[in-house]
Amino acid sequence: MSTIIKHAYKSHNTWIYRRAYPQHLKAALGASLKQSLKTPDAKLARQRVAELNVTFTNIIREAETRGTPTQPTAQDQSSRLDVAVPRYQRLRLLGQRLLIDLAADYLGEAASRLRPGSYKSVRFALELLVSHLGQRQIRDVTFAQGREVLTLIGQLTPNIRKYREAKEASLKKLAALSEAQGGSSLTGQTQARILWQMLQFFDWCVHSGELLGNPWAGLQVKAKPEVTPHGVLKDEQVTILLHAKDRVLHTILLFCLLTGMRSGEACGLTHDDIVAKGNLGRFVMIRPNAIRQLKSRAAEREVPLHPILEQLLDAGLPKQGRLFPLMTVDRIVKAYARLRRLHPELHGTVFHSTRKWFITQCERTGVPEHFTASLVGHEAARSANKLTYRLYSAGISDAQKREIVDGVRLPA
Repeated sequence: MSTIIKHAYKSHNTWIYRRAYPQHLKAALGASLKQSLKTPDAKLARQRVAELNVTFTNIIREAETRGTPTQPTAQDQSSRLDVAVPRYQRLRLLGQRLLIDLAADYLGEAASRLRPGSYKSVRFALELLVSHLGQRQIRDVTFAQGREVLTLIGQLTPNIRKYREAKEASLKKLAALSEAQGGSSLTGQTQARILWQMLQFFDWCVHSGELLGNPWAGLQVKAKPEVTPHGVLKDEQVTILLHAKDRVLHTILLFCLLTGMRSGEACGLTHDDIVAKGNLGRFVMIRPNAIRQLKSRAAEREVPLHPILEQLLDAGLPKQGRLFPLMTVDRIVKAYARLRRLHPELHGTVFHSTRKWFITQCERTGVPEHFTASLVGHEAARSANKLTYRLYSAGISDAQKREIVDGVRLPA
């Protein structure tokens, strides 16, 4: 016996909803509400018929309230009914979606929850994956393909995507261009980060119901992911930077040398972030604002302004709005790279080395490590005091902060 569903019939193994409008409203609404239910399953079709019955009732009520006896025209926008008809998707097998479509959904979600720098890193990893396997259904991705992708990533050179020939090139072509260009390959740490971001994508597919399990689970980078930090500025190098008096960097360089701020934190400073605390002088409040966010919760802090910076603030910086209105992290990085080309003595350092110099000065003057952590926005440093200081302490006093910062001396 065939299944019977009121207001629905089956055509080509798909249920169709059809319900005629009342006679007096057909001139305005048409003959009937007709829509495919996009399913061959009778139980699911009944549920969708019930939803469309509610919609049908709302359309009739809205039309009778409006009292539109004539057929609405394209120009008559006011005669349109404010009732949305639900749309349904066809049933599909697990893993049928293409990897490129899933990656687009994943990046759309990542863009809403990640900061620009983090999102850019995730997007780069997904672009490499899509360029190699984008047209495959997600269920067809195998562990062997994961090893192949990892091998190709290991052949890439740093900044390969910046070459003109590499624009919109596939992962395989990028690996071939890297081999032709020569030079060093990506570090183990970078390879591991790219792989981790790809694994996060497959885990998201599992969580979203597109896969039963991560096909690349257990995949590991062969190269040892060692951290290779940039060097700490020496006093001689700081002297070179100060004597250069670069028109782009000089002022913000002084701020970061004498406060230990990150470049992004300095770029986002506004005049409202400067507060006066009586005989303790002025402090800078490093906090999230409309210009930039902070790296972590610990990065939110107050740092005393060194006397040199207080003079600088009175002499030439804006009295309202941003302190450095034209500065961005990208501009700082490029300006420092230019200085590094002009002065070979700066080789091995980056702008972030200014923060390392400040921390080094604190250590050499005998400042306890957890005091310095409070000034530069790190978590409580010493494991023995981590729990106690993080949960129970209000932090070091403003007077202690002032004493530490005033003890930092620029090289002669």
